[in-house]
Amino acid sequence: MPAPDTLHASCVAWEGRAVVIMGAAGAGKSALALTLMALGCTLVADDRVQLSVQDGAVMAATHPNIQGLIEARGVGILNATTQPTARVALVVDLDRVAVERLPQPGIFTYLGYDLPLICRIDAPHFAPAILQILKSGWSDR
Repeated sequence: MPAPDTLHASCVAWEGRAVVIMGAAGAGKSALALTLMALGCTLVADDRVQLSVQDGAVMAATHPNIQGLIEARGVGILNATTQPTARVALVVDLDRVAVERLPQPGIFTYLGYDLPLICRIDAPHFAPAILQILKSGWSDR
């Protein structure tokens, strides 16, 4: 098995289904992760997410040096309950903005595995919508 790739990203999970949050420095990765944690998600990793393929799934894990830590900009480094790994179910790109009202999910490909990708929206329902995707996915209607 190849060594995991490390992304500059954050990752939280709901019942073993993870969202990897990507974006440039200062884009709000940790802030979105904290919001999702306030809604009941568990931290997998902040700042550095290790991705690997295991048993036919893309898995996210934390870098061991920063396990259980998340940055709250302007507040400091906070302790958090974590889970060591989770299967990636969604990728969020905070550097791109969704402009369509009902966009189709994009694709983030990792080692031949296609993962659903959504772009940032500037609306109060963004974090709750991400959580709902982790819980139940998209409607096919």
